[in-house]
Amino acid sequence: FGWWALSMGLLGLGTALVYPTLLATIADVAHPDWRASAVGVYRLWRDSGYAIGALLAGVLADLFGISWAIGVIAGVTFLSGVVVSGVMRETLPARRELPRSTLHNVS
Repeated sequence: FGWWALSMGLLGLGTALVYPTLLATIADVAHPDWRASAVGVYRLWRDSGYAIGALLAGVLADLFGISWAIGVIAGVTFLSGVVVSGVMRETLPARRELPRSTLHNVS
């Protein structure tokens, strides 16, 4: 039981780190006029993924075993990260560096 409790705690911690970031990303890239709709669409696909993903993982586990199902989930998660890192661009403008001489003149 201890390992399960620790695992669930780590899952909760990871979830707490990810969800605010995802919502902040939506707020960053969505125009204010359709921002609420963007959050709704995100939540639709996220929540649908919970249901459909659990069913598909169960089918994979029944057909090939639990280790195989977890491996497929890990692979899909990795691929989605690769796609997002290739498609999404930073929206925060790069900070302009000040010349060092300017910094010395500040008192």
